[in-house]
Amino acid sequence: MRMFPLSLAAALLAAVACSTPAAAEAPRFFFSGDGHIRLASAKTGEAFAGPYRRGARSYTEEALKAIHRVYGAPYRPAAPILSLRLVEYLDFLEDRLQPGALITIASGYRPPEYNQQLRRKGALAAPASLHQYGMAADVAIEGVSARRLWETVKALGFGGAGYYHGDLVHIDVGPARSWDETTSGVGTGISDDNKLIGLVTEADIHLPGETLGLRFIRMTAFPIGVAPEFTLERAAVPEDIQVVARFQPVFTVAAAGPCPRLADIDQMAGLQWRLPESLPPGRYRIRARFCERAWEAMPPAVTTPEFEVARP
Repeated sequence: MRMFPLSLAAALLAAVACSTPAAAEAPRFFFSGDGHIRLASAKTGEAFAGPYRRGARSYTEEALKAIHRVYGAPYRPAAPILSLRLVEYLDFLEDRLQPGALITIASGYRPPEYNQQLRRKGALAAPASLHQYGMAADVAIEGVSARRLWETVKALGFGGAGYYHGDLVHIDVGPARSWDETTSGVGTGISDDNKLIGLVTEADIHLPGETLGLRFIRMTAFPIGVAPEFTLERAAVPEDIQVVARFQPVFTVAAAGPCPRLADIDQMAGLQWRLPESLPPGRYRIRARFCERAWEAMPPAVTTPEFEVARP
């Protein structure tokens, strides 16, 4: 799988870091659209057009319910399935490439069972597919060629972009990478035994005292033992870990004992922790460690991508 330069994304994120936003102005994501979007499902005909948030940080519940229907995802406010980061990123791409264009969703959320069915039928569906986490969609943007969309995402260096030389592009908000039908990695065992397991925050820019959502992604084997104590770290080079706080997030299931074992994707989503009110603005990440690992290839720990804490 070929990696592409991250220069543009690095410049954009550096700009965020150099001018930490004030609370009243801070969006929730590094890549945000204008808050208006036109979506349609190629499978079901469900559609949405209009604003989905008020201001920079407040989302409209009725709009979110409609958007979930377009993506084919259940609406669960307490443990979200559909990533708002994905919605905002598609809005960002539409604003950049063809403002006001219709975005057609050919494949949105895939329940894990459905993803396995596709694999058994020989489809290019990865076992760790981010469609299962509401973080990916196969899309077409009205008036924008698939190749142009693919090339744009590659140049941004943010998220995943898969192009199979048809009318659709796979877009996700996982790690930066790109591929086509010859380099997808499906069937190579690249994600076997939780080799690619990751941890992400539900948003990129937070306020002190705000509840932060977390979820594990790209799991391929269960159960998974998760050490109940996580660490909040100042963003720095890996050799200079600066632990700011140690905490136990609230899990969606009972997580008692020194090594709680989580059995499926849902149990590894919806983790929550309230950021300290006194947390200084800056860039941070969260580290989680695994325990009683049954697979040698699985990493002993993972960290989230860097996120921003805005000025109060």
